[in-house]
Amino acid sequence: MKRKQEIGVVGLGKFGFFVGRRLMELGHDVVGLDVNPDNVRRAQDHLTQVYQGDGTDKGVLEQLGFKDFDHVVVSVGEAMEASILLTMHLKELEARQVWVKAISLDHEKVLRKVGADEVFFPELFGSQQLAMRITSPGLIEYLHYGQGILVQKLVVDQWRGRTLRELNLTNRYQMLVIAHRSASAGSFDYLPRADARLEADDEIVVVVQEEMAGKFQP
Repeated sequence: MKRKQEIGVVGLGKFGFFVGRRLMELGHDVVGLDVNPDNVRRAQDHLTQVYQGDGTDKGVLEQLGFKDFDHVVVSVGEAMEASILLTMHLKELEARQVWVKAISLDHEKVLRKVGADEVFFPELFGSQQLAMRITSPGLIEYLHYGQGILVQKLVVDQWRGRTLRELNLTNRYQMLVIAHRSASAGSFDYLPRADARLEADDEIVVVVQEEMAGKFQP
């Protein structure tokens, strides 16, 4: 069972609110902070605790105990100066993990210099996912770790009648099969055995490098 975490979210606009609500659904405690009373009211019934206050004031962060949280997510919209100050204050308070939303590459550079543990671009991530899903049929997720990695669902045709061991997909295509569902089954078998035999119209979920996509016919 995953350990229950206490997570702070500074900035309860659309992104911060949805992140906090999802973390609550996953079973964690979430403490929200926002200077806007409307955002505070919207979040009150969804998060563990919500406070109205200015996160750029180091004293507010210290008083509310943000340094003691397992993670702090900073999502203050287009306010670059505010997010930089928040990150600096949180790291000076020795917060464990500070994850910050950035709006540009220059913004990211500054955030990392003042100590952000992780910097994320929701718009960039979303645009990459959409573009890859449009151009890669069956795509489940696009993971950009220096080089693109696809998590893709494929329908078996030419590989029918052969086992995963016989196909030798890792060596041939740098591909890893992480799930298999036979055409007659209702659910996926995760981490299938090498002797699993594929039949026509079976579905497999694979992890494969972007550069290899389209170079095989399952």
